Amino acid sequence: MPAPAPARTLVAEGAPRGGLAALCITQTTGWGVLYYALIAAVLPISEDTGWDPAVVTGAFSVGLLVSAAAGIGVGRILDRTGPRDLMIGGSLLGVLALVLVATAPNLPVFFGAWLLAGTAQAAVFYQPAFTVISRWYGPARIRPLTILTLVAGFASTIFAPVTAALTSAFGWRSAFIFLAGVLGLVTVPLHARYLNRRWSPTAVGSNGPAHRAALRNIRRSPDFLGLQLLMVLLCLGLYTVTLNIVPLLMEKGAGHATAAFGLGLVGVGQVGGRLLFAGIPPGARLPVITGTAAGAVLLLAVLPGPVPVLIAAGMLAGAVRGCQTLLQATLVADRWGTGSLGTLQGHFAAPLTAVTALAPAAGPLLAGWLGTYTGMSHAMAATALAAVLLAAVFRVKETRGEEQQS
Repeated sequence: MPAPAPARTLVAEGAPRGGLAALCITQTTGWGVLYYALIAAVLPISEDTGWDPAVVTGAFSVGLLVSAAAGIGVGRILDRTGPRDLMIGGSLLGVLALVLVATAPNLPVFFGAWLLAGTAQAAVFYQPAFTVISRWYGPARIRPLTILTLVAGFASTIFAPVTAALTSAFGWRSAFIFLAGVLGLVTVPLHARYLNRRWSPTAVGSNGPAHRAALRNIRRSPDFLGLQLLMVLLCLGLYTVTLNIVPLLMEKGAGHATAAFGLGLVGVGQVGGRLLFAGIPPGARLPVITGTAAGAVLLLAVLPGPVPVLIAAGMLAGAVRGCQTLLQATLVADRWGTGSLGTLQGHFAAPLTAVTALAPAAGPLLAGWLGTYTGMSHAMAATALAAVLLAAVFRVKETRGEEQQS
């Protein structure tokens, strides 16, 4: 069991009236504009500029890697200064980045714009929002976290077709200028109105050498590193397969339209998984979620068909992805409290963000190396099974700790 530390504070800050609704709006807008808009516009950008679609997507992936690295510093700033200035700054940086994307005269400037966008993502996406929710609600955070991720889950539903329509009507450059305006006009006022300028004194831990040493000990502890490795393996297995489910299903006999429909149902499953998360007992979450993930990925690997059964397995994998998002949001706070959650969460989430950035490209690379997307799925099932073994180890440790305390 993790040792007590200065970060163990579990008090609630007290959510401002309307704060959760405001965060739901800003998260939906942020994800829609800084994430899904580019995915919806890859082909128009490529057709207009002559840049290869893989290169356009590569700029986006590099931005996500920057987001992973920047998240560590963002977490420290969040603990030290509170969320208001940080998330306002992230929104404004996102506006600047999108304007640069829209006006990029060449590929290097386009890449540079997405590096800025990645930094903005670190300051406005889920990780800082999860920390704010955990500070506001303390031990009662599961329900608001679920609401937040459910609402923000509609970002692609809203902004992918909006981006496509704007691009079709005005061109991709004008579309991104418009989206930059939406990001600034929606998120900046809401962040300014509802986010804490500073955390309350009782929730802020010492920033002295002893406190920093305690946090460093947590980050280097076997529990922290083991949970981090478990989540990296879980994310790698789930995201690599589900983000490449279209070629996998086509390899097993589905037509392109059917395979694309299967991808859409992965998203439906993700929403369902988030609804089910609170019903899983806290002590059983690691083994249940990792075990279900391994089972779903294994089904996609070993079953030759029929296609409806494979799509159902994809939906199950999507449901586990939904649970994984909330598991990532709660693991650190459940074990080490909310007092220095921004710092710990920033370190914890960095490799997970990197894995999700690399997963879309990892699928084709593995499929090319192993010969088929089915082979890739077998490899990812083995990865998910490794996460199951780690979850079992943690469950045994927790059970022994509970027995010693009783």
